[in-house]
Amino acid sequence: MEIDPKEAREFGYYFAMGQAGLEMVAPLGIGLWVDYLLDSSPWGLIVGTVLGFVGGTIHLILMANRIEQQRAEKKKQS
Repeated sequence: MEIDPKEAREFGYYFAMGQAGLEMVAPLGIGLWVDYLLDSSPWGLIVGTVLGFVGGTIHLILMANRIEQQRAEKKKQS
């Protein structure tokens, strides 16, 4: 059974979106864990939230720019 290149590309987009979501959530968990270990509540959570939000947002912006560049190249070729 062959995989259609279009389906493979869509799977790649979904994988990247899931990765960006994980990048937003994982620092929260790490921040909570640091708070638990060091008894520094709520600073670990706050730092984790900020880092997760910034990192995830940057990743989403880069993905959107890459998709836009691919569409522009495809349009240029047509």
